[in-house]
Amino acid sequence: MGFDLGAELAAVRGQGYDLHSKYLNPQLPRTLHTIGFDKDYVRGEGAYLYDAEGNAYADFLSGFGVFAAGRSHPVIKKALQDAIDMDFAAWTQFDCQPIMGLLGQKLLAKAPGLERVFFCNSGTEAVESALKFARHSTGKGRVLYARHGFHGLTAGSLSVNGAEEFKAGFGPLLPGTEIPLGDIAALEAELRKGDVAALIVEPVQGHGVLMTPPGFLPAAKTLLHKNGALLICDEVQVGLGRTGRFFSYQYDDVQPDIVTVAKALSGGYVPVGAMLTTDKIFSSVYSSMDKVMVHSTTFKGGPLAMAAGLAALAVIDDEGLVENAERRGAELMRGLEGLAAKYDLIKDVRGKGLIIGIEFGRPSGLKAKAGWAMLQKARVGLFAQMVVVALFQRHRILTQVSGDHMEVIKLIPPLMIGEAEVKLFVDGLADVLDDASKGSGLMWDFGRTLIKQAVRQPLVGRT
Repeated sequence: MGFDLGAELAAVRGQGYDLHSKYLNPQLPRTLHTIGFDKDYVRGEGAYLYDAEGNAYADFLSGFGVFAAGRSHPVIKKALQDAIDMDFAAWTQFDCQPIMGLLGQKLLAKAPGLERVFFCNSGTEAVESALKFARHSTGKGRVLYARHGFHGLTAGSLSVNGAEEFKAGFGPLLPGTEIPLGDIAALEAELRKGDVAALIVEPVQGHGVLMTPPGFLPAAKTLLHKNGALLICDEVQVGLGRTGRFFSYQYDDVQPDIVTVAKALSGGYVPVGAMLTTDKIFSSVYSSMDKVMVHSTTFKGGPLAMAAGLAALAVIDDEGLVENAERRGAELMRGLEGLAAKYDLIKDVRGKGLIIGIEFGRPSGLKAKAGWAMLQKARVGLFAQMVVVALFQRHRILTQVSGDHMEVIKLIPPLMIGEAEVKLFVDGLADVLDDASKGSGLMWDFGRTLIKQAVRQPLVGRT
């Protein structure tokens, strides 16, 4: 009896949530059922997802930033089909496939000053690599990280996670110390202790969409090097064009010692991560032939992953996605700033390119104020959750809350969105805020539903 993928999937059509409840993480379907996100998506194309009824959902989440080029991009699909047909001699473990070197060459061309690449399978693996290489090359053990920073959930990356709720029950971890984002004095104080290997930082943080102050990164690098430590820039979510620059650190006059990338490099098809660094740091780890496998992973540099990466870089360049991110991001910011002038529920709008945070605050109207207080008493962050749910249920726009106990939603749409998607989001948010500002049933109904169901966590995922 042969294997037929279509037949296998047809046999379980409509059973996805039941199968997850029985065999995978049961809290995911439970949460999605509670907030009405339990849709059966059957395909994705460009900036949209489609459910079994044919309804289109604007994807302002893009798989946590994976789909820079949009979903089902024909160029990336073709590259993968070609790669399968080429029947690569993959993972012999004792050869040097040209496709791996080719992607390394093209990726490093985007990062002047960095000369070597280690390929892996995810963002957290890239961060693990960065931590190991920094500790080895400096001979020091402690890594500094920024408050609210997110670098992954494996043991090493969890050690430098600025969200304490992820750490509970998983210690002890590697030695690490949190400092406020952009605080030079705090950095200098920690460096004086003499045991710091590196500072790892997202130039634009995903949680809360917070940015390093202008000039912080070069000043930090100077201090780090003076004390025998390194600067690691985590570009896993914001790299490859999302901020309107290929790397977000390029907004500042700095050259990091190590850079991590993933997500968009996959083209939305095959997971791939990479750590970029200097020849000096790289060679301190791979210092002789007997050290050739001192840091490795079985699936590094798989031909499908490399093909996806090559195609993704080509699409980013050929379709001007970096420039489009800057242009559409500016349009979104203008629209959102217009809403902020009209609705005092919006406390702040911030971001770069197509990573934008919308922070909410206490409204002035009596009814709206009462609804806000009710949600705040139940749990800080529920108003932002309410906005996310209302955007989805009313306007079929998929977004996410930006962090635990934060009244912030984050927009990270595909980099290929156009004027239509910008208008769709701004108009949809205006409708939701108009209702919330009147203190109508929106807040009260939502609050009662979540409190009754005892949901005490932010909406699905924080990567």
